Amino acid sequence: MSTRFWTGSRRDTLAGYLFIAPQLIGSVLFVFVPLGLVFWYSLHEWNVLADTFTFVGGENYQALADDPKLADALVATGFFSAGLVVLNLSLALLLAVLLNQRLRGTVFFRTVFFSPVVVSLVAWTIVWSFLLQDNGGINGLLELVGVDGPNWLRGEGTAMLAVIVVQVVKNVGLNMVLFLAALQGVPANLYEAATVDGATRRRQFLSITVPMISPTILLTSIITVVGSLQVFAQIAVLTQGGPGTSTTVLVYYLYQQAFQFHHFGYGATLSVLLFAIVLLLTLVQWRMRRKWVFHES
Repeated sequence: MSTRFWTGSRRDTLAGYLFIAPQLIGSVLFVFVPLGLVFWYSLHEWNVLADTFTFVGGENYQALADDPKLADALVATGFFSAGLVVLNLSLALLLAVLLNQRLRGTVFFRTVFFSPVVVSLVAWTIVWSFLLQDNGGINGLLELVGVDGPNWLRGEGTAMLAVIVVQVVKNVGLNMVLFLAALQGVPANLYEAATVDGATRRRQFLSITVPMISPTILLTSIITVVGSLQVFAQIAVLTQGGPGTSTTVLVYYLYQQAFQFHHFGYGATLSVLLFAIVLLLTLVQWRMRRKWVFHES
């Protein structure tokens, strides 16, 4: 009976479930359960000091709608995300194209540009906090050419730009490697045929390179957008959300509400908002892929 029950098909099915079990269990324990708990906490007011956990229904969501500081946090988040995504993807693609050439020294430069990716984020940010001070290394270099640099992290017009540049330099190497892999997968005969037809290098890039690596562009854009919305350590180390609220992005504002002001219920509500924004932007990018990603139409 048992022999007839454990057919080849059922054994293969069981093996498949056993292979995905670790990932499935990890997703349930560390993704779906925490998401459910965050939503549950957002319906309560949790006072850790008084040891109270009171159900308040939608009051935290009403407070979210009435919060006058939320708009500033969303604007700062949007500005940071837009600047990071544009600079990161543009620079990564440019570096990948340049380092995809058969020239001496390309391996060295690939290593140089990728090395910041493996450096500790906090250590990287601390070093840059010293470099960007009023009397730091960046302004020291500018003085050599007769330029009086600003206090990058204390000026409302420069603080956000400084944080964006620090993050771009830190992570541009990852997208560069992904673009390099995509570029090396483009068939050389396509460029040869385009050259015979008289296509310029610019036309070859726009008509061959970009369409062929568009799946990788989609992947890197989703990764970069999601990462930009989750920035925290850079803000906490470099600017602490200042000057004023110019660099108080949504995650840092969430941290302030939950762990500085001890409004854990409202902090959970901000987490739900962040999750909704990330999910919405990811779905929009995924749906739009049919319009520009090669082989997806």
